[in-house]
Amino acid sequence: MSSNRIVSLVPSLTELLFDLGLGHRVVGRTRFCIHPEDKIGRVPIIGGTKNPNLEKIIDLNPDLIIANKEENRKEDVEELRKNFEVMVTEINTIDEALFAIHDIGWTCGVQELAKELIEDIQGLMKKKPDEPTMTAAYFIWRDPWMSVGHDTYIHSVLEHWNFGNVYADEIRYPKTTLYELSLKKPEIILLSSEPYPFKEKHIKEVSDACPGSNVVLVNGEWFSWYGSRMVHALKNLNIFRRAIA
Repeated sequence: MSSNRIVSLVPSLTELLFDLGLGHRVVGRTRFCIHPEDKIGRVPIIGGTKNPNLEKIIDLNPDLIIANKEENRKEDVEELRKNFEVMVTEINTIDEALFAIHDIGWTCGVQELAKELIEDIQGLMKKKPDEPTMTAAYFIWRDPWMSVGHDTYIHSVLEHWNFGNVYADEIRYPKTTLYELSLKKPEIILLSSEPYPFKEKHIKEVSDACPGSNVVLVNGEWFSWYGSRMVHALKNLNIFRRAIA
């Protein structure tokens, strides 16, 4: 298909489009699409991931809209599908993230570049440190405290780097409490920089509740951004995993 005008409703995949040489075709993006920093500013913002301005998108008359089952609302996708081609990605594992790169590359006519990127990512995955499994809790939100279940991309990343998710028996983004967390006794507690911006002050709060756990701040993009950002993330995760072993 001809995808000369693309609107992306998925921050990770907006960056992917640029890194596949398709940036000149991107005519719309969400306000959360912040990468690549030096190029993204020229692309008009059409709202957020959960509340896109459908009228603005219609005015842009895209050939292709890229969405994601988790990031975007079903009702918005259905409305846009009445007039446009919408590719809805579903990415709950590292493998699914690689499939998405392949599918976008094929759809947009840059199969070889997509293949090269996938091979780069797979090569970095093979270089992961061979460290024993460390029980872990990963937090994305505070008040209420929210972690990640087994059916999330973040869990897949944790698993690949031998972090044993203590909330693996839950689905999606379970709510919990620091008391419940203390009973699970994870060896390490990871406080993400996004979507909730955990700071140094939160380390003490969690450490007081879980004195036997190592509590650290982590870059959320390493664990939750897929697409081409995986190259940057995997390099850092390899270093991080060695450092905290």
